[in-house]
Amino acid sequence: MSFPPAPARFFASDNFSGAHPRYLSAVERANSGHVMAYGGDEITKQATKLFQELCDTDVDVLFTFNGTGSNIVALGSLLRSAESVLCSEWAHIHVDETGAPEHILGIKLQDVDSPDAKVTPAHIISASSALGNVHHVQPGVVSITQATELGTVYSIEEIRAICETAHSYGMRVHLDGARIANATASLGGDVATFRALTFGAGVDAVSFGGTKNGMFGAEAVLLRRGVASDRSGFIRKQSTQLPSKMRYTAAQFVEALTNNFWIETASHANKMAMRLYDALAHIDSLQISSPAVNSLYPILPVAVKERLQAWNFFWDWDVSRSQVRWMTSWDTSPEDVDAFAAGVLAAFSEQ
Repeated sequence: MSFPPAPARFFASDNFSGAHPRYLSAVERANSGHVMAYGGDEITKQATKLFQELCDTDVDVLFTFNGTGSNIVALGSLLRSAESVLCSEWAHIHVDETGAPEHILGIKLQDVDSPDAKVTPAHIISASSALGNVHHVQPGVVSITQATELGTVYSIEEIRAICETAHSYGMRVHLDGARIANATASLGGDVATFRALTFGAGVDAVSFGGTKNGMFGAEAVLLRRGVASDRSGFIRKQSTQLPSKMRYTAAQFVEALTNNFWIETASHANKMAMRLYDALAHIDSLQISSPAVNSLYPILPVAVKERLQAWNFFWDWDVSRSQVRWMTSWDTSPEDVDAFAAGVLAAFSEQ
């Protein structure tokens, strides 16, 4: 069959994208002279101050290398001995981290059925029946993902209800925010939205993602002061997540948090996903919904899917349903979207 020219960029993952030039420039500016290592430099102090201003509450800030490490540090800081983590069956910590939380922290993940990838207060109430039973692992932390692995988002009210329910049983709440920027852009697009979605709703720890939003090797753990373990710094080191030359990680966050650049890039990615939806929503068999963030999850006939993947690669998602994922990024252009949509239409026309 004859496809149009492929787009310059893939629609497989926001991890496929390069680093934004502004972050490369920030690292280059930081690359001058000798400074204190392990966070003793002024750039790290500036980034920490900007995070504290963003959260508008007392938080400890721990910079890390990657999302899995960020989640391990956050969970390890919240957990006590003999406790488990309650999470969605779709959660990244459960599906896509090769058992790292269980292997490194020696804890149990308890996944719950969640067709929309969301944990609910009802899940927490059900798990609470194990509390006090010496034969059962004790549910200690509820982990939610914002935005979720299915592109859904928790509302402020949903997160507040989760936190209130979890706290009523003595549990703590972790938010995996690998794409917190996309959720923030979707639900309000300002600092007040981020605060309301996280610590304002009662969340105790946030894994704040940078890599999927145009940075490289840059993640952060935000811990509500007084709730997390005072051993968090040691947990980060033991988990191999302590950057020695931290100024390069911190410099990217200084750039991101200045004038809310992190929201601007995520908002663009979201808009490109909506553009793709608008171009293809008329194909009923795709069964796509209007995207909340930067991802679509269409159903494709196997033959169509294989032709498209050979032309411009993207990931399978739920193989049992022939569902795939299309994802946009900070650098996806309108021309990329239009070219990809043209390819999809061409693939369907050849059925």
